[in-house]
Parts: sequence; structure tokens; C-alpha cells
Amino acid sequence: MGNFVAGKVVAVTGAGRGIGRAVALAAAAEGARVVVNDFGVGVDGAAPSSEVAEAVVKEIEAAGGTAVAVADDISTMAGGQRVVDTAVSAYGRLDGVVCVAGILRERMLFNMSEQEWDPVVATHLKGTFTVFRAASAVMRAQRRGTLIGFTSGNHQGSVSQANYSAAKGGIISLVRSAALGLHKYGVSANAVAPVARTRMSANVPMELTEIGEPEDVAALVVYLLSDRAREQRITGQVYTIAGPKIAVWAQPRELRAAYADGAWTPQRIADFLPGTVGTDPMPLLERVEAMERAARDGARPNA
Repeated sequence: MGNFVAGKVVAVTGAGRGIGRAVALAAAAEGARVVVNDFGVGVDGAAPSSEVAEAVVKEIEAAGGTAVAVADDISTMAGGQRVVDTAVSAYGRLDGVVCVAGILRERMLFNMSEQEWDPVVATHLKGTFTVFRAASAVMRAQRRGTLIGFTSGNHQGSVSQANYSAAKGGIISLVRSAALGLHKYGVSANAVAPVARTRMSANVPMELTEIGEPEDVAALVVYLLSDRAREQRITGQVYTIAGPKIAVWAQPRELRAAYADGAWTPQRIADFLPGTVGTDPMPLLERVEAMERAARDGARPNA
């Protein structure tokens, strides 16, 4: 057992498998008491079972740690509240929450149904909100705490996962809002965009050229939960970890601006914008276009 987060109480959602499980095990191994939350569903959000959360608790206890299971659906306000209430009831406080829970329902945008959109956004984005909302009330009273949301590089956009991409982009904005709103109460908020081998990453529609293991991600999360990160005033950040690589994402900001002398019209904008404000190239679109060109060239008959 280590002591990097010794004495802290940490709640982890989606902790029954993959990255969430790795985070729960790592936090416990570094001295935290852990609330293991997992609704126990499949990748698509179906067939819930409490057994996966309970199994992780048994792993932690077998290794000499302390943990309790909560098999609640965090896409509901009551579910998010129960995760937090369990921590406070069992251990008297809550020092960190890590919102990993997520599902996938992949579909091209023009074919995506409401039933494929709503549960994905509810699990990822609302599920982060419900836990953050309940945890922030406790942490505000404590004048101390850490919120960690899980996003994805797909917040840049996705070919066939618009629901997932939109939810992950929303999590970044939620984390930044939490960092701003809770700063004066001593509460930090950050996001992690992992690239690791999990049952969800197996469904990513593009090749992942840099990828690591869930344990790599867990190491970063434990650091962000620690007093060492607090001393460095780390908040409002988005980090990627992919095996040996760790990176920080840029804060959103204006790139270029221009001003009209008089009122804008569509014609004036058409004449003015391309040569002044211009565009900011979209790296993923460049990759998509390259793939489209390769597919067309491959389909052409030999000369």
C-alpha cells in the first residue's frame, strides 16, 4: 500500500471495469477509501448488474484496502446523490470524485435516433453533472475537494459518434465552469482524455496510433486527486495520457479578429472574412479527407 492519497475518500463512477476499475484500485492502493460505483451495464447501456461493483470492492479488500459498492444509475439525480451520500455516510467526508461512467451507441448523424442520443448524453454528461452537483455541495462546506471528469479526444468531433462527442465536449465545459465557480471554496476541477485499451476504445471508428493501458490513466488520476496537484494549483485543465505520452490541451481562445467600418452585410463578409479572419484548420477533417482520397484512389481501375 502507498500513501499518495492516504486518508482521502474518493468516489469513482464506472468503476466496475476498464479505466474506472483501474482508478478505484490505484486510489485504494495509495491509501484512499473508495466508493465503487457501477450500474453494471454493457457498452450500450443494457443489462445492469450490481455484481461488477461488488467484485471490485472485494479486490480492494483482498489487497488490504477499504471500499464500499454503490450500484446506482448516475444519469439520475437520485443516483448521483446516493454515490455522494454513501461516501459521507460510510466515511464522514468526500475528498474526490472521478466520473468515468459511459456508454456508446454508434450511428451516423443522419441515422441517429433519439433513443441512441439521449442515453449516451445522459450517462456521460448528465452523469458527470449529477455527481459533481452533489459532491460540490459537500466540498464547498469542507472548503476542499477535487472533481475529475472524463472526456475524450473525440470532443474535437467524430465521424459516427456525434452523441458521444457532444457529451464529451460538454464535460470539458462543465469542468471549466466548476473550476471557476468553486475556486474560492478550495475545490479544483480537471478533465482527463484517456487513450487506453478498454471495451469502449475497441469501438473507436479511427485507428488509435498512441494508446496505453488503464493503469497509465489511473496514475494520472491519483496524482490529480493528491495534495501535490493541489499545491501546484492545477484546476480547469484537460490532460491526455496515452501510454508514455502525457499532454495538456489548450484553453479555448480567439485566434484572430477583424472589425468592419460600418455595418456588416453578407457580401461584405464574403469579401472580407477569407483574407482576414480566415479559418482554423480542423485536423480530424484533414484525416477524413485523406481517408476519402485513399478510398477513391483505391476504387479507380488500373490504367
